[in-house]
Amino acid sequence: MKITNALILSASVSFAVAGQAAETLTIATVNNGDMIRMQRLSKFFEQQHPDITLNWVVLEENVLRQRLTTDIATQGGQFDVLTIGTYETPLWGAKNWLEPMKDLPADYDVDDIFPAVRQGLSVNGTLYALPFYGESTVTYYRTDLFKAAGLTMPPAPTWSQLGGFAARLTDASKGQYGMCLRGKAGWGENMALLSTMANAFGARWFNEQWQPQFDSPEWKAAATFYVETLKKYGPPGASSNGFNETLALFNSGKCAIWVDASVAGSFTTDKAQSRVVDSVGFAAAPTEVTDKGSSWLYAWSLAIPATSRHKDAAKAFVTWATSKQYIQLVTDKDGITNVPPGTRMSTYSDAYLAAAPFAQVTLQMMQHADPSQPSAQPVPYVGIQYVVIPEFQSIGTSVGKLFSAALTGQMSVDQALASAQSTTERDMKRAGYPKP
Repeated sequence: MKITNALILSASVSFAVAGQAAETLTIATVNNGDMIRMQRLSKFFEQQHPDITLNWVVLEENVLRQRLTTDIATQGGQFDVLTIGTYETPLWGAKNWLEPMKDLPADYDVDDIFPAVRQGLSVNGTLYALPFYGESTVTYYRTDLFKAAGLTMPPAPTWSQLGGFAARLTDASKGQYGMCLRGKAGWGENMALLSTMANAFGARWFNEQWQPQFDSPEWKAAATFYVETLKKYGPPGASSNGFNETLALFNSGKCAIWVDASVAGSFTTDKAQSRVVDSVGFAAAPTEVTDKGSSWLYAWSLAIPATSRHKDAAKAFVTWATSKQYIQLVTDKDGITNVPPGTRMSTYSDAYLAAAPFAQVTLQMMQHADPSQPSAQPVPYVGIQYVVIPEFQSIGTSVGKLFSAALTGQMSVDQALASAQSTTERDMKRAGYPKP
C-alpha cells in the first residue's frame, strides 16, 4: 500500500503544540544505519508539525554515550531527545532524570512491544524510553565460502566450531579473514561481544558477593579464545573495529564469519550496501558450555531528559519515530526488510518473515535472551552483555581497554585478566559493594 502524506498525517500520533511558538528539538543519536534512516525520514514529521524544527547531533557510539552521560548527570540540558538503551534507561529513570512515558495514545499499542524490551526500559512498571529498534546476537556467515570448503554451518553453532571454521576459511593473501569480531574498547563495543562469549563459556562478571570473576578458569578460556582467534584469523587492526567497522568488513567480502547484533541483518542483505548480499547465511548466536547469556538483549531507544524545555514536542517526535506508523512508512519508502527490528511483535508478520531471511533467527534470539538469568552460575545482577549498576559504564570501558590491548600484543591475556580483576575489585570497593 502506497502511503500518502495525508495518510501519514491522519495515522500519526501527534500532541497538541498549536499556539506555541516555533520550537527546535535537539536530538542526539548514534551513527547507525537505522538512525540515519530515521533522520532522513524525519522530514515527514516536520511536514506534520510545521512548528517543530529538528536539530540532529549524530555521534559515534562511544562518543554519544560519554556526551549523554555527562549531560544528564550534570543536568546540562543540551538535548531534548536522547538515544539511549536498556542499560541507561532504568538507572536514569530511577533517578528521575528522564520523563516517564505515560498517557500514550491507545493506537500506539504499548502491549505490542516485546515484553522483555518493555521491561528493560521500565522502572516499577513505568516506561522511561520508547524502543526504536531491538537486537540480540546473530552469527553471519558466507554460504559461498562454506560450500566451496565443504563446510556446513549448524543452526546453533558453538564458539569452538566457529573457531575451527575460521581456521579453514582464512586466506590472508586474498584479504579473506575467517572471523571478524568487535575489538574496539568500550562497554557497549568489545565488551558487549566478549561478555556474551564469556557467558557462553560459563563465566560471570561477579559472584553473589559482588566479587569480580576475571581470575576464574571460565573467563580465561573465553578471553584466550577471543584474543587468539582474532590474532590468527581476524583482520588487521581488529582492536579498532566496532559494530560499524566490522559490518563494513563483512559487507565488503572480507569476513567468512561475523558474530554481532541482529540489527545488521537488513544491511547485509541490502544490495546498495553489501557486495555479498546473495551469499549471506544466518545462524543462532554461538554457545559453548551453556546457552545462558550467549545472546544479548538491547534496545536503542528514545528518551526525553527531565531538563528538556520542549517536552510536548519531544514526546510527539519520540512517539512518531517508535510507532507502527513509522514502521509502515519505512516499509513504503525503503522496503519491508529495512523496518526497525526487534521492538514490536506485529513486525514479525508472515510477510516480514518471508521477505527478511534474517527475521526468524532474530526473533528466536530475542525470545531466548533473558537478562534476569545471564549466567549458568548465580549472579546478583541483571543484564547479559552489561551489569545494570551505575558503575558498570566506567568499569566495562576500563576492562574493554585491557582486552583491546591484549589484541594488539601490548599485554598477554593473563596480564589483561589480572589487571581487569584488580581494577574492578578496586572500583567496586570504592563504590561500596556489596550494597544491602
